[in-house]
Amino acid sequence: MKLFRMFQESAKEFRNLRSILVTGMLIAVSYVIESFTIELGFAKINFAFLAIAAIGMLYGPTISLFAGGICDLVGFVAHPDGAFFPLYTVIAMVQGLIYGLIAYRKFRLTTPKSNLSRKLDVEMCIRLAIARIVDVVVINIICNTAANYHYGFGVNGRTLGAMIAARVVKNLIELPIDIALIAVVLVAVLKAYETVFGRQKAAA
Repeated sequence: MKLFRMFQESAKEFRNLRSILVTGMLIAVSYVIESFTIELGFAKINFAFLAIAAIGMLYGPTISLFAGGICDLVGFVAHPDGAFFPLYTVIAMVQGLIYGLIAYRKFRLTTPKSNLSRKLDVEMCIRLAIARIVDVVVINIICNTAANYHYGFGVNGRTLGAMIAARVVKNLIELPIDIALIAVVLVAVLKAYETVFGRQKAAA
């Protein structure tokens, strides 16, 4: 029931103009970030997940589920590269869902510089790090690799296991940077959001 209520509360955000506007802005930010992917040869670093994580944290799993799909569709329409594959859109929706389930209404910041505020910052960083780890394992390593294998992208005679092993190495290289960024950026996003729009309700 608690999970069902979370989806209900998140769905109510569709009736809030502010929620729609902020979500739209973050989707646009995601697209801009996607355009600045960093190629390192051994790894491709992309920080577009930060915008989707922020949507999940602020507005919950229902909004972030749809926002993830919209981000994928916007990216395809803006930069079509071959045929459209709906499976990747579904995977993007699941990514949004992960952040909404783990981070929605889990944080309420207090007066800056207080001991309680610092404690909450630490707890928030830990939860966000867990969300990113779940995202990397479920989406990057398992779902995206399986989708690539299914569609024949980058297979080159390799088995699915070999492709997953290669993806594990790549993501282990990127993960510390991702965790540091999600902790710093999303704490800042929540503080800015609460400063502008007022305090959010904490989770029950």
